[in-house]
Amino acid sequence: MKKIYVMLLLALGFMSFSYAQVTVTGNVVSNPEKAPIPGVSVYLKGQPSKGTSTDFDGNFKIQFKEKSGVIVFSYIGYKTKEVPFSGNQTLTVSLSEETSSLNEVVIIGYGSQKRSDVTGSIASVKSENFNKGVVANVGQLIQGKVSGVNVTAASGEPGANQDIIIRGMGSLRSGTTPLYVVDGFALDNSNNGVASNPLNFINPQDIESIDILKDASAAAIYGSRAANSVVVITTKKGKKGQSKINLNVTNAFSSLTNKVAVFSADEFRRQVNAVNGTLQDGGANTDWQDELTRTAISQNINLSMSGGNEKSTYAASLGVDNQEGILRNSDLKRYSGRLNLNQKALDDKFNVSFNLTGTKFENSRPDARSIVGNMLTMNPTDAVYVDGEPNLNLSNDILNPIISEKNYSDITNNNRILANIAPSYEFIKGLTYKFNLGVDYSMSQRDIQVLPYRSATNTTLGSLNNIVTTNNNVLYENTLTYNFKKNAHNFIFLAGHSYQKIQVSQKSYNLSGFPTNGIEPKNQIGAASERTTQFSSAVENELQSFFGRINYGFDNKYLFTATMRADGSSKFGQNNRYGYFPSVALGWNITKEDFLKDSELVNNLKFRASWGQTGSQEIPSKITKASYRESNGGYDTYPLDPSATDLSGYPYGTIYSRLASPDIQWEVSTQTNLGLDFSLFNNRLSGTVDYFNKVSSKLLLQIAPTDPIQPVPMYYTNIPNMEIRNNGVELALDYSSDKSLDFSYSIGGNISFTKNKVAKSAYKILTTGGAQGGGQSGATINGIINNQPIGSFYMLDFIGIGPDGRNQFADTNGDGQILDDDRIIAGKALPDYIYAFYLNLKYKNFDFVANFNGTAGNKIYNHVAMTSFNRGNLANSFNTTNRASEFLNEDTSNSNTVSTRYLEDGSFLRLNNATLGYNLSPKLIGLGNVMDNIRLSLTGQNLFVITKYSGYDPELNTGTSIGEIQSFGIDYFSYPRSRTILLGLNVAF
Repeated sequence: MKKIYVMLLLALGFMSFSYAQVTVTGNVVSNPEKAPIPGVSVYLKGQPSKGTSTDFDGNFKIQFKEKSGVIVFSYIGYKTKEVPFSGNQTLTVSLSEETSSLNEVVIIGYGSQKRSDVTGSIASVKSENFNKGVVANVGQLIQGKVSGVNVTAASGEPGANQDIIIRGMGSLRSGTTPLYVVDGFALDNSNNGVASNPLNFINPQDIESIDILKDASAAAIYGSRAANSVVVITTKKGKKGQSKINLNVTNAFSSLTNKVAVFSADEFRRQVNAVNGTLQDGGANTDWQDELTRTAISQNINLSMSGGNEKSTYAASLGVDNQEGILRNSDLKRYSGRLNLNQKALDDKFNVSFNLTGTKFENSRPDARSIVGNMLTMNPTDAVYVDGEPNLNLSNDILNPIISEKNYSDITNNNRILANIAPSYEFIKGLTYKFNLGVDYSMSQRDIQVLPYRSATNTTLGSLNNIVTTNNNVLYENTLTYNFKKNAHNFIFLAGHSYQKIQVSQKSYNLSGFPTNGIEPKNQIGAASERTTQFSSAVENELQSFFGRINYGFDNKYLFTATMRADGSSKFGQNNRYGYFPSVALGWNITKEDFLKDSELVNNLKFRASWGQTGSQEIPSKITKASYRESNGGYDTYPLDPSATDLSGYPYGTIYSRLASPDIQWEVSTQTNLGLDFSLFNNRLSGTVDYFNKVSSKLLLQIAPTDPIQPVPMYYTNIPNMEIRNNGVELALDYSSDKSLDFSYSIGGNISFTKNKVAKSAYKILTTGGAQGGGQSGATINGIINNQPIGSFYMLDFIGIGPDGRNQFADTNGDGQILDDDRIIAGKALPDYIYAFYLNLKYKNFDFVANFNGTAGNKIYNHVAMTSFNRGNLANSFNTTNRASEFLNEDTSNSNTVSTRYLEDGSFLRLNNATLGYNLSPKLIGLGNVMDNIRLSLTGQNLFVITKYSGYDPELNTGTSIGEIQSFGIDYFSYPRSRTILLGLNVAF
């Protein structure tokens, strides 16, 4: 029996020995600062899934069955380190940062490169440097972050459209929108049925980095769609190591930033009497700007998960974003989900990546122009409510805007899926084939309706406009990449084929005359009494491309890149179906030379030079093909029936609605770039300087034929010899202090000078912006004039009010008359330069960042002032500003003519956003075993703006384009911008 006990004890001892584990603890710090690094992945070499990560103070504890081995320490931005262990022990591990941004990976077309190997002008913005706050789209993330990139919101509406101009305006009619590429998928810029920014479907918190391919060398690999440059968006991917969960929650409060200085009720009474007007005094004291705006509340919740091992990684997220606008019935709701997977097999030769983004997008828009007009012109003596109900007895028989805003709705529901799968296989070392299959499918339904309303003084017929749009974009790509390195020579060859097919269809109908029965028009379309207007369209465009690129480097000193892309588009005729877009670039890493290799002052110095051509295919579909329609008007018919007495009895004839234009060619942008990248003082000071010269030619435009006898009134053509020239200088500088101290800081900024000019134009003016309403509709405000910038303001020069109380304008040609020939070039909408700067401060666990941006040298036409702020309106009991009383002798019937009277300085400096943050150690509140980090933040957006502009905000553009030529710099009752305070909580598990 004793033997049995002894054997059991021996067995238990053996088992306890065999299950004994080795425990390794320690601390991970940065080198040389010795600051703790939280979130470092710690795992046994070869087993990344069986690991841990450092806590907020850089501490870790990990157990192994193995008695000895190698522990891997890995963290983004630091060099991976391997440390051997043997038995139980405590380690202190120091990680060194990557020496500079030269080692960061830059996404280029169909691949990536180290920053040190890049020969083109490429700017990158990482997620940690994005603008903070209530952000709906990509443009808001990078505004002010990149030299040469001018981002201007059309208005203050949530998710508003934007003008993103990269290195100047380079086209007459194709707009400013760059090509967006999301995880290798090129988006289509055509209609998807969403009235606000089409990029609102991407959750900003899913984005890891944004790379802007600015020069032709970098962008030419995308050929015919890169004339406005290329923006490459990379979403967050999983990384090997311990799984991570991140929860981000924000709440924001927004209010009207700036009021326009219209008269108060008491001042209004005095001013109406002063101009001998008819005062309609309602006896109240109402601030309509307060009454028709609100404190908007926005919430955002985002949950993300990521992780993986050496064979497989994943990243997934769910987001809910609810943004309110400061005007009622103005909301943007986005429900998004994202999944990114990557799987390796066959000894890591076979790799499959999968990206899926699904978004449900709801956008409610008010009748902003009407509301803003009411805010500024409503009689301030009128009461909003009487006995708790909306006042129905307002001045000038105006319908109370409280009622009209409830009766109006514009709601869009959009469902969109963006997905691509990209398997690749490495046949031999360095030779990889990749297939990319993607689809971008969008379907939207937009209902614009007005509820029927009847009162003693106002009658509104109910109406409904229903629009259904589908957009299907399918991409097939095949690429072959070969990496070859021998001694000091390094080659990368890329060859590829791409086919993309875009199908867009739209159906709509208009109904009116609905009964007042409490049912919304969209739910009783059969009850409409007025005639129905119907419309439908469908287009199908195809793009087939062949492309190639050679990257060569010798000894990491001398770099060469050459690309060529041939694009064939169904938008062009048989005679010019294909366009060819080449580029070449050179790079010289000067610091690799012996005379600088050991320099302690100069850490990096690289010279870049490039030349290339890109194109634009952003023209309407089918315009190269003839089109016909039926008509029995004018000379389109013949009196075949002798009994016919008028045209109604004549048969219909077939006539041209569009001529065939098989010779139309691509717009071409030719660009030269010279650049210098540098880092000094142990990489504390870094920057870039670029000079560019970009010339756009073969400009496409719809014009009237010179011969008056033509079968169609307008036709598309490449305007002979006409060019748009952009040249300028870009500078970016960043400086960082010693990060080893408790207090550290970084400062930096960028500035871009761009000179834009139209050359060799055969036209006196091509109107870009025209006046609206008040007898001025169509009158030119700005346009395209030879040897002048695009968007130059062209108008009469206002010199005062004459003795007769009327406008006086300068007689510039001295003929004694004031006619159109007296108009002058009075300024431009595009700025001379744009600039931005930032300040980052850090003290222990506190951090603060402020981002500023601004423009100079541009003007804004205050269409609101021209339409509303005049003496005549004041005399009729409409509110105005002191513009109406500026000239005491002005007649109340004086016309509001387009002139320099309403042209203002549009320069500004804005504190775009500022954030104060605190990183709270979970250990301090007893949650160290549950959470890795807790971050609290307070963010302010649009905290102040310094400007001379008298409107709501100088950053806007709500003018009406004419003849498909984009408008710039016109304020026509723009949706006001808001000031936002945001509270944020981020928890990492």
